[in-house]
Amino acid sequence: MRAASILFVLLALAGCGAVQVEPPVPEGEAVAACERLAGLLPETLDGDGRTATMPESPYVAVWGEGAIALRCGVPRPARMAPTDQLQEIDGVGWFADPETPTLFTAVAAPLYVEVAVGGSHVAGEVLALLSGPIGQVSPQAG
Repeated sequence: MRAASILFVLLALAGCGAVQVEPPVPEGEAVAACERLAGLLPETLDGDGRTATMPESPYVAVWGEGAIALRCGVPRPARMAPTDQLQEIDGVGWFADPETPTLFTAVAAPLYVEVAVGGSHVAGEVLALLSGPIGQVSPQAG
């Protein structure tokens, strides 16, 4: 099964304006870190406002009509090798999925935060805006 379909499905629901996103099931330290992150995420990101999600989850945030989606507490990316180089933005390492160019994962083990960036958004700009809040809750943050 394709990684993008396993990781999440975005679907605008007719009439209610909510976006369907499969919430992750974080474990261990990631639970508390994701709960803290939920309170730090911006209401507006790269010009798009927050959108309701179905089902509601403290581990999911969506901006616009699903152009930007965040899932906190996902498992370590299966395609990520120990030798992969991460792009560091404001102290947060990001893994770019080689088969899904719009999918990025913040790596702050044991915390992983998946972000899908689509539409007219530039991934680097969105990741830079999210690196601050993610860095604040990362178990590795000093």
